[in-house]
Amino acid sequence: MILCESLLDAMSFWVSGFRNVTAAYGVNGFTDEMRAAFRAHGVKQVLIAYDNDTAGDEAAVKLASSLAADGIAPFRLVFPAGMDANEYLCKVSEPERAFRAVIDGAVWMGDAGDVVDAASITPQSRTEPAHLTSLAADVAALPAVTAPAPGVSVEALADGELMVALPGECWTIRGVSRKPNAAAMKLNAQVLDTESGVVFADSVDMMSARSRSGYARAAAAELGLAEGDLRRSLGKVLLALEHWQAAPEPENAAPEMTPEDRDAALELLRDECLAGRIASDMAACGVVGESTNLTAAYLAAVSRKLDRPLAVLIQSSSAAGKSSLMDAVLNLIPLEERLQYSAMTGQSLFYLGETNLQHKILAIAEEEGVRQAAYALKLLQSDGELTIASTGKDDASGNLVTKQYTVKGPVMLMLTTTAIDVDEELLNRCLVLTVNESREQTEAIHAAQRYAQTLEGLLASNEKSYITQLHQNAQRLLRPLNVVNPFASQLTFMSDKTRTRRDHMKYLTLIQAIALLHQYQREIKRVEHRGQVVEYIEVTREDIRLANQLAHEILGRTLDEMPPQTRKLLLLIQKMVSDAAAAQNGKPGEVRFTRREIRDFTQWSDNQLKVHCMRLAEMEYPLIHGGSRGHLLQYELLWDGSGDGSHLCGLIEPEDGPVYDSGKLGHDAGKLPLSCPEDGAKLGAVKSSVSRASAGVDVPQVGSGEKTLFPAEKKTAHRNLKSRPAAV
Repeated sequence: MILCESLLDAMSFWVSGFRNVTAAYGVNGFTDEMRAAFRAHGVKQVLIAYDNDTAGDEAAVKLASSLAADGIAPFRLVFPAGMDANEYLCKVSEPERAFRAVIDGAVWMGDAGDVVDAASITPQSRTEPAHLTSLAADVAALPAVTAPAPGVSVEALADGELMVALPGECWTIRGVSRKPNAAAMKLNAQVLDTESGVVFADSVDMMSARSRSGYARAAAAELGLAEGDLRRSLGKVLLALEHWQAAPEPENAAPEMTPEDRDAALELLRDECLAGRIASDMAACGVVGESTNLTAAYLAAVSRKLDRPLAVLIQSSSAAGKSSLMDAVLNLIPLEERLQYSAMTGQSLFYLGETNLQHKILAIAEEEGVRQAAYALKLLQSDGELTIASTGKDDASGNLVTKQYTVKGPVMLMLTTTAIDVDEELLNRCLVLTVNESREQTEAIHAAQRYAQTLEGLLASNEKSYITQLHQNAQRLLRPLNVVNPFASQLTFMSDKTRTRRDHMKYLTLIQAIALLHQYQREIKRVEHRGQVVEYIEVTREDIRLANQLAHEILGRTLDEMPPQTRKLLLLIQKMVSDAAAAQNGKPGEVRFTRREIRDFTQWSDNQLKVHCMRLAEMEYPLIHGGSRGHLLQYELLWDGSGDGSHLCGLIEPEDGPVYDSGKLGHDAGKLPLSCPEDGAKLGAVKSSVSRASAGVDVPQVGSGEKTLFPAEKKTAHRNLKSRPAAV
């Protein structure tokens, strides 16, 4: 694209046959709308045709810097000293040929050494360029790469081919690799004469003059063009390929947001009920229930911008909807910030690229598909970096050498699994989410599936695309700020198990993720330390309150001694035994039952019951009677149901103030009451006299049945603190 200083200059190019021209509003009149239009239409090069005077030179330098930052190659069209395009048009006798000479002699502005002194150059004397100090002053900071030829654009195609566009010619390059400074560059080159439509293709070594001459001679005979012109075209293609090799590999760039999209995303991030908005938006996208799991997974996805992100493992039986839950969250994350795979081999993580995973989400459909890479995943989650030494060929000599490959984190992991026995080392690094498999949830899903077949459901599916784009734009606006917790010294956590050293960090990171999500509702504070200004936001009491409500359900289940589905079967067996005891006017301990009776009551498959009943028997919850040859195997339930409930002992409940839900939390003046059950264990850092009962706290918790965000329910003891059954 040719960019002129005025409309009159642009019309001078137009009447000379150059229609790819536009004009700015003066030397300082290049607007953001023009910049957005260049990016939207994929402009690769801009030829700056400003006046050859002091004002034009200074404006060209500033414009070149901004264009280079946007990935657009800037060139300077140099007219005789003091002239503009219109005056030059009036001076020459053959305008088309004269303007073509100016375009062919365009000066690359990506490096100060290539910028020439316009005052000493005329269209006839462009072979002896002198350096122009005024133009070079600000461009020197730009990367020094090989200058592409003016009027030459390189575009990478989806199939690995490169398309090089020259005036009157279109080259398609196949088989070129990103190996700069190689001694040979053998490839297949196809040239299309855009005027005649004739095509010629052959193999050529671009680093060999003899090979290029042979190619030019054969192409000239086929296309009917001058051999010298084709040799010069091959030289331009060679320079373009070297420039492409020297450039860094492009990353997935975020699409440009319109002002309307940005305002809508900011409105979402500034919503005072943002946590509830997330759950309602996901429900509008077709997800039924699961508000607690969805909120926790969404916050874990936000934690990718922290130094120590969370990891999520979604565990359920087959067809329960774990993949739908993961996809619902991932769809709200920008494509350029997540990588999603079905499986990974043991060594694949080491070769993903040094920064390709940094502050991104790595989602794997099934935990079984990543077992070979479990060791690398655990190291990446704990250390934030992977390094491997591998044997490979040297690019220049071809000899075998030892190469080091590094993958830098941090990375947020998201996995799903149907397995009960998951690697314990991987499990204690993750937040474990379990899908609601109740009959009521299944009925709600069926109703949603039927609703999707109606006209209202069709309209709702269209709304889903808007909500998805809205949240993706909001995620793009989140900045990786530091998060400071002024209440950190007052927080407490369970300390009866060694693994709580990791779970405590999950709890603190969850608080940080909540604060980071609400960064547009917080004051960004700054402090100077060792000559650097550090920006940060602070955690509020509302953040801790929301984290506690999620931690009671999520971490309370994570710290359970049995998998969630095994726990659910135990509760169903207890209900079956209680009903049978009530029907027989007896005690639950007198009831005997078989696995077939459990299968009839729960409607679970026999394979599921085999696995979970064996686990319960190993943990001595039921007592086995009989089972020898010729005798029926029966169970007796030893567990009385005490200590059940999703609750995590030892969490601080913040004082009253603005909250995310409509309920109000009581508090003891001057103290932060404990979120601990009445029969909970004592905490060393806090007096045992301060308890939920003495503080008068009525805390809304996350339900374990129908999973809505923060429904109030009766306080129960943590399931890990129950009394164990007596030995028989």
